[in-house]
Amino acid sequence: MTLQQMEYIVAVYRLRHFAKAAEYCKVTQPTLSSMIQKLEDELGIKIFDRTAQPVTPTDIGQRVIEQSWKVLIRARKIKDIVAEAKQALGGTFRIGILPTIAPYLLPRFFPQLTSQYPEMELKVIEMKTEEIKRALARAEIDAAILVRLDNMEHFASTTLFYEQFIAYVSREDRLFEKKSIRTADLNNEFIWLLDEGHCFRDQLVKFCDLKEARTSKTTYSLGSIETFMRMVENGKGITFIPELALPQLSDRQRELIRPFAIPIPTREIIMMTTKSFVRHAVLNMLIDTIKSSVPENMLKLNNTEQRV
Repeated sequence: MTLQQMEYIVAVYRLRHFAKAAEYCKVTQPTLSSMIQKLEDELGIKIFDRTAQPVTPTDIGQRVIEQSWKVLIRARKIKDIVAEAKQALGGTFRIGILPTIAPYLLPRFFPQLTSQYPEMELKVIEMKTEEIKRALARAEIDAAILVRLDNMEHFASTTLFYEQFIAYVSREDRLFEKKSIRTADLNNEFIWLLDEGHCFRDQLVKFCDLKEARTSKTTYSLGSIETFMRMVENGKGITFIPELALPQLSDRQRELIRPFAIPIPTREIIMMTTKSFVRHAVLNMLIDTIKSSVPENMLKLNNTEQRV
């Protein structure tokens, strides 16, 4: 049984598809299938039920996969320890990031970073918070950029910056005439919100006390802040955008933004890893790079803001 075979069966388990697993592992499908078949022959069991769609592990296969995952994590840790001892900034580094952060933060630092460190292969994957937690625990990613929430104490984290929530209001909405938005103003408003499970939505619902958000006929759930912005620009309702989106707006779009009244709801953006993480040279470089890419006033929580 080899580490390579373990990587193959874990990839098939994660992707539930032999062709996708082969592409992920950068081998041909016949090669991957043959190596898994050899492992099954060696162990005298079937790891996967190939007749099921999607591909499903057998009961004994599930146990083999779980143990293989643990072995791969430990094996990868050895390479990480050596890389850290050498203060090496090369190799592959995988970062999970929330989709409500990625389009506004990544353009600020990612292109320059890849140019400055060509020896490093940075892989960025958009994921929701719960997916990030699972991926970190399974060593599928090395670190994550997300929002600080409760019950994250079993992970290690560093604050990157603080970001205000901003209202984005249609010209035809009654709130367009206001200079700032109070939470009480949102009652009976036509609000565009993200799907449940996005912390961007959940924090707003909690802070603004939008008790009717899950059932209201005038509250719609799609999947993209950018989609909601187009809806608002075309004359319907109100939505919310993160502070880092502001520099990307045109002058006409800026006419639609309204700040919250004090205290301003603000989210804390963090870099998170497992507590056993060892590649601190790479991590510290990333943290410093990200902090230097955002406005200085966002590096601290000021007295007009309230972390949500």
